[in-house]
Amino acid sequence: MNKNRLGVTLLLLLTMLISACSSNNGSNTPSASPATDNAEPTAEGQPKDGGNLIIAVQADPVLLNPNYAGDRVSLTIDQALFAPLFQVNNGKKTFYLADSLEPSADNLTYTLKLKSGLTWHDGEKLTADDVVFTIEKILDEKQNSLLRGNFIIGGKAIEAVKVDDTTVEFKLPQVSPAFEATLVQVTPIPKHIFENEADIQKSTKNNAPVGSGAFKFKEYKTGEYVTLERFDNYFAGKPHLDSVTYRIAKDTNAANLALQNGEINIKYLDPQDVATIEGTNKFEVLPYSEGRLSYLLFNENSDTGLLGKKEVRQALSYALNRDELIQVAYTSSDYADPAKSFVTPDGLFHNNDVTSYDNDAAKAKELLKANGAEGLKLRFIVSSGNKAQEAISLYVQQKLKEIGVTVEIKAMDASAYGDKFVDPKATDFELAAAGYIMGYDPDAYSILYTTGGDSNYTHYGNAEADELFKQGAGEADAAKRGEIYNKLQELIAVDAPVYPIAYTKTIVAVDKKYGGLEEAVLKPVVIFEDLSKLYLK
Repeated sequence: MNKNRLGVTLLLLLTMLISACSSNNGSNTPSASPATDNAEPTAEGQPKDGGNLIIAVQADPVLLNPNYAGDRVSLTIDQALFAPLFQVNNGKKTFYLADSLEPSADNLTYTLKLKSGLTWHDGEKLTADDVVFTIEKILDEKQNSLLRGNFIIGGKAIEAVKVDDTTVEFKLPQVSPAFEATLVQVTPIPKHIFENEADIQKSTKNNAPVGSGAFKFKEYKTGEYVTLERFDNYFAGKPHLDSVTYRIAKDTNAANLALQNGEINIKYLDPQDVATIEGTNKFEVLPYSEGRLSYLLFNENSDTGLLGKKEVRQALSYALNRDELIQVAYTSSDYADPAKSFVTPDGLFHNNDVTSYDNDAAKAKELLKANGAEGLKLRFIVSSGNKAQEAISLYVQQKLKEIGVTVEIKAMDASAYGDKFVDPKATDFELAAAGYIMGYDPDAYSILYTTGGDSNYTHYGNAEADELFKQGAGEADAAKRGEIYNKLQELIAVDAPVYPIAYTKTIVAVDKKYGGLEEAVLKPVVIFEDLSKLYLK
């Protein structure tokens, strides 16, 4: 049973805070400085139209198709290119392409109504046909969509049926409390573009995507930037900005300098850099919770087989100190809360009062000796330039040395790290610092912790956990469902497939020249939910 992703997100977020930006001063990257030249003034205090926005991202996008994207950069750009059906913030829906979503009395049919007059960026109509096509392609095993498992309930597929041009019915094989959390992950793709593509994921049509979002694709220069331009027929009204450019950059220090020089307008910050950026008085520095867990991953599939025993994983965990890790990686508890559960605090049934292994070096040594694992040699992969990962790896290296375990740190660039982390066949490492954002329904975590789950990067497997995830997905009674997920949180805490470090806050710097931040809504993974609301003051 492989379900939800927020990100799958999200997931593949790893710990990439996406700070980044290269000092490629000789590049052809569009400049932020001419933004005011084209701006049209309006009444005092009111948004005005015109101008450009430069956002720093850490790497090239992997794939500009929302139903296949799993990395933060692709998801961020897709958020501007493709409009979702609806979004959920603090339990409240905001409808985008959809006007409503209503369950039947028996909760086995959900009726989705689309807005009238929707169009794709190329002018073609966006209708129920596109929604049904999107679901059918997600369910098609040959298409290898990350989302397929989301739409299989009790071994049977959800069915999407067109009623008319603006109405779709979703027929569920059984009651699923997680269905709306599943559907919120879906972003329609255009049937007229992809209907004859044998492999959508590998289609060249993803190279110049046709979406429905506030901005449409203009240009992509590998290693330099992706530029989008305003979509005048955006259903929510013409965006204020003329264009948005995602500047691809990898060096954090160069990125911060470019930010201060005005070459970049929006950028993620590492906690270590907040004071410097605040000191310029040029930026709004906005810490916000993404519902993200930062954790140490134990790769049970490494070629040494060293981490296959839970007692060994427990021993390594005992050697660490969560509070020290938070201070080292995030500089302050202001940006990170101690984590013990695999479910984040924004999730339903979150319970941080579970078994935890830390602060006991003597116990760590005892467990290693009892399990014939003394003198371990472990490999720790790290994304170069990611300050949190680098800090975590150095701390872990030192603490494990104290219990007789040698850790080799293997640094690589962000793209190589991402490829290695998500490769199910990667066996040449034991440890990684990572993170995920999975949304509010705990069924989402099944792709991480069920045997053979689509994003089970630890390669953890426990039949009892598999069964509990299955029960939780189909239990309609909230109290009983809560009991199931409480058992799951304790079980996974005991098995220690990961060492939870912290529920972290993301920090983003936004040039004070821009307004509309509150209306655009800060959002996990993608920075802003709706870039059409941002404007140049």
